[in-house]
Amino acid sequence: MHDLVIRNGTVVDGTGAPRFVADVAVDGGLITAIGPNLPRGKQEIDATGKIVAPGWVDIHTHYDGQATWDQEMAPSSWHGVTTVVMGNCGVGFAPAKPDKHDWLIGLMEGVEDIPGTALAEGLTWNWESFPEYLDELERLPRTIDIGTHVPHGAVRAYVMDERGARNLDPTEHEIARMSQIVEEGLRAGALGFSTSRTILHRSIDGELVPGTTATKEELIGIGRAMGRVGYGVFEMASDLKREWNEFEWMGDLSRETGLPVTFAALQSIAKELPLDEQISEMRAQNAKGANIVAQIALRGNGIVMAWQGTVHPFRFRPAWTEIVDKPWAEQLAHLKDPAFKQRMLTEENVFPESDLVGLMMVISGGWSLQYEMGPDFNYEPTQAETIAARAEAVGKSPAEYAYDLLMQDEGKGFIYFPILNYADGNLNFLEALQVSDDTVNSLSDGGAHCGTICDAASPTFMLQHWVRDRAGQRITLENAVKRQCRDTARLYGLSDRGLIAPGYLADINVIDFDKIKLGKPWLAFDLPAGGKRLLQKAEGYVATIKSGEITFRDGEYLGVHPGKLIRGPQTAPMKVAAE
Repeated sequence: MHDLVIRNGTVVDGTGAPRFVADVAVDGGLITAIGPNLPRGKQEIDATGKIVAPGWVDIHTHYDGQATWDQEMAPSSWHGVTTVVMGNCGVGFAPAKPDKHDWLIGLMEGVEDIPGTALAEGLTWNWESFPEYLDELERLPRTIDIGTHVPHGAVRAYVMDERGARNLDPTEHEIARMSQIVEEGLRAGALGFSTSRTILHRSIDGELVPGTTATKEELIGIGRAMGRVGYGVFEMASDLKREWNEFEWMGDLSRETGLPVTFAALQSIAKELPLDEQISEMRAQNAKGANIVAQIALRGNGIVMAWQGTVHPFRFRPAWTEIVDKPWAEQLAHLKDPAFKQRMLTEENVFPESDLVGLMMVISGGWSLQYEMGPDFNYEPTQAETIAARAEAVGKSPAEYAYDLLMQDEGKGFIYFPILNYADGNLNFLEALQVSDDTVNSLSDGGAHCGTICDAASPTFMLQHWVRDRAGQRITLENAVKRQCRDTARLYGLSDRGLIAPGYLADINVIDFDKIKLGKPWLAFDLPAGGKRLLQKAEGYVATIKSGEITFRDGEYLGVHPGKLIRGPQTAPMKVAAE
């Protein structure tokens, strides 16, 4: 008798091959048989008419703090994710000297919008070195598996102290020491190294992330640690300034080490290179023997604006600054007051001194780029759904329309502002990239940007929008599953997952495809110290299974924790290793 049998489901196995109907048997945490009329299981799931697919593998998350205290690992685990890779964008919490704890928290809070109060209360700091951090992560079982990068910002600060934090150039000795720390981290089980080179990534004090202006010599010198170990992924977010010749050094590093380099490929106000030029530059290097992979997002990246969120269009009005530090009940009372509303609508914005003033201006008045966000919101909205268009249709000023929209549901309304990946007012530019082998679906930022986005729901959005509901060109279910399972796992050397096949980890989603649907976002205050985060659930997940154990059933968390820390690449089962 098998431990578990998923009976009569439509299997989409992750290879990209056509779907087929079969039973799937699980024993000892592994898939052991696929076929018709399999013997009974101690547990059974009737999957008739349902999709049976591998668990999603999300390679761009920021659960570096949350993973030390949270076993559920929401919201990613609510959306069928069974494996995450964190430590992206050069930020994380190891290595960490005792006097740098607050600084590392401020860095993460500024870059990834994770409440510093939550991190300060939740982190145990039972580590200093990166291997010790991995040991701490290993102590807590979870609903999902986790892997991580060694982050450049933490390494730079550890080796160079204040000079590293201020982005001064390292000596050759300091580069060698940073490379040694990365090598130690990889040998202890890190999956790669990450860095950030974008002005959008700043500490809570407004300072650029350490490594933002690092030279080619520093980046390649550190990256050679992967070559010495023989595995690892070099991950980067960058403004891709032309003078930096990013693709040239990425190509050199990949060719020298024989290992992949991956970067965030976006339509971005901060990037000098348009997206099509990013892709063409990548492909030119790959044609010369490099292995550079573009991480693409499946929808506009940006801001979900709300009164209690991190950003809203009125945050630079003097009236708002008067109530910004008051409890929500008092804020709401003021917001309901007609006289206060009139002040908010008529006052001029007062912007702080910053090189991001242009972005602040669009946040506070870019009505033709902001969208009304209702319960069944379509994340590929049209110009007719902008605040400007909706306001004109009802004879209001855009500012008043936005104010009233935010006041819905007792001040819990939302406005969608996709600052990245939506320059054309549609997602057509992503169509070709979703059938390209040199791109992977990514950039969910699960666990991060707690007061501004909830893109951890990306796998659900992929199914609902790109596979089933999109008005324009769609992608096949088989291709979507392959891209979110096998392709992401393969990039990080996780060859034991991402497929429904004998010998692979029993990481499985049973999905009612017709019912798959994103829920309405909401702001919760459930992080340590009452920290806020934007959450979004999903309908349609009949069951999520991690290593053979059912972790969620019909969206309900079952309180079982088979997830582990991944240490280094994972080999494929012997019988399919040649695949």
